[in-house]
Amino acid sequence: MIDFYSAIITIIWIALIILCMLVYDNRRMTPDKKQAFYLTYSLIFLASMAEWVGIRMNGNMNIPGYVLHFVKCCDYILTPLAGAAFVAQLRIKSIWTKILHGIVLFNVLFQFASLFTDWTVYIDGAHTYNHGSLYWIYMLVYLLITIIVVIQFRIYDKRFKIQNRFTLYLIMGFVLIGIFMQEFFGSEIRTAYLGFTIGAFMMYIHSTEFAQQRSDEHILEQQIKIKTDALTGLLSRHAYSAALDEYKDNMPQDFIAFSIDVNGLKRVNDTWGHEAGDDLICAAARLIERVYGKYGECFRTGGDEFIVLAQMNSESAGKSVDLINRYAGEWHNDHGITLSLSIGYAALNGRTDLSCEALIREADSRMYNAKDEHYRVNGIGRRS
Repeated sequence: MIDFYSAIITIIWIALIILCMLVYDNRRMTPDKKQAFYLTYSLIFLASMAEWVGIRMNGNMNIPGYVLHFVKCCDYILTPLAGAAFVAQLRIKSIWTKILHGIVLFNVLFQFASLFTDWTVYIDGAHTYNHGSLYWIYMLVYLLITIIVVIQFRIYDKRFKIQNRFTLYLIMGFVLIGIFMQEFFGSEIRTAYLGFTIGAFMMYIHSTEFAQQRSDEHILEQQIKIKTDALTGLLSRHAYSAALDEYKDNMPQDFIAFSIDVNGLKRVNDTWGHEAGDDLICAAARLIERVYGKYGECFRTGGDEFIVLAQMNSESAGKSVDLINRYAGEWHNDHGITLSLSIGYAALNGRTDLSCEALIREADSRMYNAKDEHYRVNGIGRRS
């Protein structure tokens, strides 16, 4: 019959194998990150095996004492390594990582020397292992590694939102409880590797959840970039196409489309360069957002072409045209360049048979009429 501790260790080993399979199948993880997880699981597996073998050999007179001594030294090397491996999963580069590496190396050399000196563990005549005279150094190493792991987790948590940090602390606390119960509540309490393994599962879940959040945030950022015009900050041509689909069969009764165009952009580009032309476009965008932003959506659909889809009555629409023209007339830059806009708008006014595209074409037609009038009154060539 298998004893209780062996049954638990077997479950731990099976769980570690499953974890390795989960990491292998995870396509969001980079190869380097997968290796860090594999390293952690391998060290937990080897350390738990060393502890289990040591317990099975303890007091067995048929096994040479030096074999048990070697197994326990392996246990004391691998156990701190398993704890340090949790930091490897975090992939943090700091002074504390270097200190951790130094302590781990010291412990490896110290345990190797203990094989010949009985500093950490010695085997009595009954082939039972006991703590050596310098076992306290091993416990100090264990404590220092634990403190550094906590510090590294604290550094690591700065990249997370508050709710993610709280989960991270719970995982860390869970693992520490498993370690402390084994070290301070007696030799029959073997909970360290159970804590390590369950903590490893929790870290895997936390890591994949964080990766999903980062992926969602990246997708959201890309969507915002696609929907936002890079030059003006207004909604983009892509967002405009999406809006047309949205309003195809669902236009409010007070729906109004504005078509707005900058006058004289070609002359500005030819005289002062395209940077000055971009300043003119951006100035127009700011005024459009200032006047119409609270009523609806403002789009830059071409070089100096803008569309506004708003909800307002015809009287307010007329006043808005006067207002934006007044603002445009007050604008100028260091070169003395002024801003002039041609604006046309069309209101739905209960015309249920009219599509959004048709309404915009009507606004466009009125905008072009206004542009022709502007050039006629000012005696400017249409292509100037």
